[in-house]
Amino acid sequence: MEAVAATRDMSQTQSKDEDEGSDGDYESLPPHVSVATHMTAGAVAGILEHTVMYPVDSVKTRMQSLQPDPNAQYKGVYEALKRIIRTEGIFRPLRGLNITMLGAGPAHALYFACYERAKRSLSDVIQNGGNSHIANGIAGSVATVLHDAVMNPAEVIKQRMQMYNSPYRGLWDCVQTVTRTEGMGAFYRSYSTQLTMNIPFQAVHFITYELMQEQLNPHRHYHPGSHILSGAAAGAVSAAITTPLDVCKTLLNTQENVALSSMNISGHLSGMANAFRTVYRLGGLPAFFKGVQARVIYQMPSTAIAWSVYEFFKYFLTKQHLESEAGSGAM
Repeated sequence: MEAVAATRDMSQTQSKDEDEGSDGDYESLPPHVSVATHMTAGAVAGILEHTVMYPVDSVKTRMQSLQPDPNAQYKGVYEALKRIIRTEGIFRPLRGLNITMLGAGPAHALYFACYERAKRSLSDVIQNGGNSHIANGIAGSVATVLHDAVMNPAEVIKQRMQMYNSPYRGLWDCVQTVTRTEGMGAFYRSYSTQLTMNIPFQAVHFITYELMQEQLNPHRHYHPGSHILSGAAAGAVSAAITTPLDVCKTLLNTQENVALSSMNISGHLSGMANAFRTVYRLGGLPAFFKGVQARVIYQMPSTAIAWSVYEFFKYFLTKQHLESEAGSGAM
């Protein structure tokens, strides 16, 4: 997601001629970009990241079901999408997209703004302003706490609407029913698990991305190709590693009735430890990797899209701002 990195950390001592010579078609950005720019770019990137690959996310949620309905047992992502569209309608894989878009905008605005600010501050302390993998990992983890606080309720609603035979008529019906039957706490029942998953996810993600960037784009110019590749690789690695936690999160979010009933669990399942125990009892170790293929397929293009869009908008908005300032100065 740090794609299209428009010369974020480039040394200020380099001349403009050197920049143009090393990165022909692209212009460099100053390293200090406004918080408003980060937030605007982050919001757009977040919405696109979650919407473009949303049908695959719907498949992933269903494939993580511990005791799926016979009509919702799938061999692979493509086969699942074909069958869902054929039997439930062309728009069924998009169910829950509205709440995802509502949550993704503000969540990613906070996420990117916090990441950039924390990364710069920590890099100044740890590496005297240079690139620090420790700073990248810590900054990504801190940003995740804010992101998940906004996104967790949206995730609960989204996943309940994605499940096969979901009983909810729509977004508002889901919100009302969950609030009435389970209380407001239901929207944050998986928050600790989400954080436990996303903090290592983002730490691995950012460290992998920065390592790739050091190899593919050492001067940190605005270079779409290198950021797309780096984002995709970072998304794939972090998604695969954290799949077991994602399976537990899905169980806590959906409160899968058939699975819980088979374990004689009355009421609602809560807590990461209980989720881990339940997943293991129902399917053993393989259950922790249910939906891993769909998760990786979803995450690779999603993170590549998010970084590309984020850095493009940051580049574009900052370029516009600098041109505006230059015009004002000339007058």
